[in-house]
Amino acid sequence: MAEIVAIKRSTPEGPVWSSLENGVLRLVLANPPANALSIDTMAALQAQLDGAREDSDVRVIVLAASGSVFCAGHDLKEVTAHRSDADRGRAFFELTMSRCSALMQSIVRHPKPVIAEVDGLATAAGLQLVASCDLAIASDQSTFCTPGVNIGLFCSTPMVALSRNVSRKQAMEMLLTGETIDATTARDFGLINRVVPREYLTHIVAKYVQTIVSKSPLTLKIGKEAFYAQAEMGLAEAYDHASRVMVENMLARDAEEGIGAFIDKRKAEWKGK
Repeated sequence: MAEIVAIKRSTPEGPVWSSLENGVLRLVLANPPANALSIDTMAALQAQLDGAREDSDVRVIVLAASGSVFCAGHDLKEVTAHRSDADRGRAFFELTMSRCSALMQSIVRHPKPVIAEVDGLATAAGLQLVASCDLAIASDQSTFCTPGVNIGLFCSTPMVALSRNVSRKQAMEMLLTGETIDATTARDFGLINRVVPREYLTHIVAKYVQTIVSKSPLTLKIGKEAFYAQAEMGLAEAYDHASRVMVENMLARDAEEGIGAFIDKRKAEWKGK
């Protein structure tokens, strides 16, 4: 897998558009103006992520959106419509939260790196989506908030992803006030990696992608899985786990090739094994 074949596939329809080229699966939320995470949108996004798990043509996933809003969270009109159900919407609310939680976890547990390309407002579950990605690059026009408290609904599920990215004090500031922060503040908080001018956003994301795609796909898979696993462990357990992972990684053919290429001062040829 030394060279990436320029495979082109695209599906410009439905609430999530997808395209695959040069190892990059680009998923675009395409349900403006809010790009809300309706049941249909979550299902479409989940299907794309699931399909990419074992697809060797996919090396990196970029999650973007159309319009001026990256994602406004759950579809409140869809949610409200179910309040007239016999159970006042309980079953639908449980389905919505279950689907959303599964989606966010599938991003974290995905074997491929997932990068959020944010240009616009990311709010509530939309912010949760950004926080769940491995990397997040935002335009200088982007804003972020967890405004549930303003409408009597604390952003409890977005809180899970948010609190795993920023400090407790910063997370609680956002959750308790519901106020919007700009992209620079989001970067300072640790929610996103970089802030760039809007006109350079796609280009900067592509540079990150090119760098990541040049690495061993097996190494990326091993590393991402180990990173999130050790983060939930105590210090001693984390070192034990990471040591076991390191040994298995050292035995991989790609590690043997990479070390040999470094010593021989040549370009490594990854096999994904």
